[in-house]
Amino acid sequence: MKSIYDSYPLNNGVQNPCIGFGTFKAADGQSTEILKTAIDAGYRYFDTASFYDTEESLGKAIKEKNIPREELFLTSKAWKTEMGYSEVKQALAQSLEKLQTDYLDLYLIHWPIPEEGYADWKQLDIDTWKGMEELYREGKVKAIGVSNFLPHHIENLLRNCEVKPAVNQIEFHPGYTQEMTVQYCQERGILVQAWSPIGRSALLNNPMLLEIAGHYQVSVAQLCIRYAVQRGIVPLPKSSAIERMRQNQDVFGFEISGEDMYRLGTLAQTGWSGLHPDGGSTRGTSKKLCLPTD
Repeated sequence: MKSIYDSYPLNNGVQNPCIGFGTFKAADGQSTEILKTAIDAGYRYFDTASFYDTEESLGKAIKEKNIPREELFLTSKAWKTEMGYSEVKQALAQSLEKLQTDYLDLYLIHWPIPEEGYADWKQLDIDTWKGMEELYREGKVKAIGVSNFLPHHIENLLRNCEVKPAVNQIEFHPGYTQEMTVQYCQERGILVQAWSPIGRSALLNNPMLLEIAGHYQVSVAQLCIRYAVQRGIVPLPKSSAIERMRQNQDVFGFEISGEDMYRLGTLAQTGWSGLHPDGGSTRGTSKKLCLPTD
């Protein structure tokens, strides 16, 4: 990978850019302007979700910037209240309308379980996936996948699917690398994407990361993004300032050594959001749920 425009082939042949722009909490009340700035900064892969409430702003930004649809890679996700065979179809229709497009490049199930303690999640995931497969066959989405799924959640789909998930988007950064899930996906041809790839302030101020970043004369954010790239994982950083937007793309001029990759990969748990697919992520289904920033 030599630039943000290089890509990984998904397991159905669709090309997925190696770095995207995350839109969760793009900017309260200013999302359209921030996303227009991201377009000016060169981003063409945008990750959104119905939960984020940024689909409409992204659609407006793209229209105002007059970017040809074929130059873009757009991902959205079905929220926990939108799971189910018919529900996910309706959810996609609403997302397409807000984004002002007639197809998505990638569509994901946002979480595997709609609420903590939900007993019949396996059947719900299967029903939702059947709807996703239908949308895929109809050409409304070019690829389908999941988000925040652990191996046992994916196993349930693989036993019951006709179209294999192409992507699993998970929290991933030094201090929370989810090695078992990453290995499981990569061994099965499922591309891993990283939300919150630069973690939180605990990472940005971590002495070891500051020391390693200083060695390469880069920021801790650049170090974390480069770490994901070298792991074959697609990072989805976000920022509200064009200088940081551009800095987050400037990760192809250095290579992290093997020793430093081990150091980053074995960092004690740091900067974790506290959200877990089988528990902490499922406290309620309201959009009032607070998720971490990227």
